[in-house]
Amino acid sequence: MLPATVAVRGIFFRLTSSRVFNEVSPMFGKLFQRVSEAPTNPQVVDVAKEFDVADLYRGPVTVDAESEAALPLDEKLRQAYFWVVNHAVISPFYDIEYQDGPAQSFVFGDAKGTVTLPSGQSYCSFVLLPLLTFAVRAKCLLIGGPGRGKTSSAILMGVLAGFSIRDVRRAIQKGQPQMTIADLIGSPLPADLVAAKSLDEIGIGWRKWLSMRVKIIDEYNRIPTRTQSALLTLMSDNYAELFDQTFECPESAWYLTANDDAGGGTYQVIEALRDRIDVVVKALHFNTRFLGELLERVESGIKPEEVVPPQIIFTENDWSRMHREILNVRVPDPILRRLEFFASQFEFSDHAATQFEYKTKDTVKLAGSDWSQLAAQETGKDKLKDLGAQTRNGLSVRSLMTVMVFVKAMSFFRGLREVTLDDVRQIIPFVLHDKLVQDADCPFFEAAENAMLRTDKVGWIRKMFDLSCAEYERLELDRDDPVAALSAEFDLGLDGVSQREVKSRLVKIERLLSQWSKSRKFYGHMFDDVLKLKYLHQRYTNYLRWLEWKGK
Repeated sequence: MLPATVAVRGIFFRLTSSRVFNEVSPMFGKLFQRVSEAPTNPQVVDVAKEFDVADLYRGPVTVDAESEAALPLDEKLRQAYFWVVNHAVISPFYDIEYQDGPAQSFVFGDAKGTVTLPSGQSYCSFVLLPLLTFAVRAKCLLIGGPGRGKTSSAILMGVLAGFSIRDVRRAIQKGQPQMTIADLIGSPLPADLVAAKSLDEIGIGWRKWLSMRVKIIDEYNRIPTRTQSALLTLMSDNYAELFDQTFECPESAWYLTANDDAGGGTYQVIEALRDRIDVVVKALHFNTRFLGELLERVESGIKPEEVVPPQIIFTENDWSRMHREILNVRVPDPILRRLEFFASQFEFSDHAATQFEYKTKDTVKLAGSDWSQLAAQETGKDKLKDLGAQTRNGLSVRSLMTVMVFVKAMSFFRGLREVTLDDVRQIIPFVLHDKLVQDADCPFFEAAENAMLRTDKVGWIRKMFDLSCAEYERLELDRDDPVAALSAEFDLGLDGVSQREVKSRLVKIERLLSQWSKSRKFYGHMFDDVLKLKYLHQRYTNYLRWLEWKGK
């Protein structure tokens, strides 16, 4: 029996027969497909148009008409976000918060949990981060318990890329303990395998999913270790290899899912594979106050991924242009300097080596030393203040590049052409989620207000960034940064610089190092500064030797 009534978006329909239900169902689909015509983020932004040779052959009327007709890609991306968050994924959480002014906060419970009502347009990370991953062709890990919508969210990204729902579902690679390399990438053609006299004569039946611009690996931590190695080649080098044959894959956005955050599963995930993941997003719980939304879907028989509006689907050309526009978003020097300062906190380990360059946590890891024993020797610093004491590792080049790409994407999504400090603060926790390994034994976590940060990685990384910015401002590095001044002077070039000037600059560097050496406490950000000064000193020394040889 059909229900007496069905409610969709507050409108009630009485269903007296299956015929009536079938007639009304298309109406439900149209309600789901509605995209607001109002701008999602009203503002006036001057967009720099890329030069195209074809423009030389078009008249001004044609160009203007095309400009008027084309929806800016940042607006299209926001429309996609708001359609997904309002109609597809039921995740009513605004954990990426922006403020346009004073915001009200309320404290609840014994643990003093704070709820802030954002005064600016804020976003749901579970929807936004997969969308930004799509925009920048990155690799996203969706974590959370079964039935939280991880795979459904990834499927939506495939549909937004223009693939049919049928192709997307069939292309999902489902991790399981018996998965072989052939299951993942393809297998040799039986006839060729018998008749071939050399490996290059063997034809390979490659899996169709390899050619798609959105790739989905479900429960990747259930894949056997050997097959993980083949997956690593795909993710890192963008090609598949079998019997000396290779298949070049297109640039893709990757979505992997896992039911836990520990890297375990049926098989332990190899470290190199985990390192290729750019951003980690947690699927939050289902808010039972939205049970009515689920009821609507059950009664209407509508699946959001099957009714994605065509106006928010990105063509391959849209995708490529959007990626270029994101990379053109500017990172102002003061923002970059704060990011440098934050990233410099973590690598230094004073007791790791005798030679200064090797005093890093990576040296400790490569030697297989006991981290706890080594950390106990660090007695010259305030471990409550030292951010480096909270981690067992530093940041790789790959993770820093990923941070810069995603903060650009965040600013682009918000309709900006220049990165803000808030963009960095909001994005960093998701990119560094699996990159920074926490030292849970650090005294910082013994404080009552910090204890919960042992389990809340997003909150922990954001807290460290806030503390880093506070220290940066306390040191007044925007006003007085001698290393930045010496670097800027060097970047002007050495052509025409006299011996006298070179010697003067060498003295400046030596005096600064002498001044710093008198301080008893040495922190991570000073480590990178000292090494930069040593680099500048060596460059000037080499140039001075050349000047003396030339007799100038």
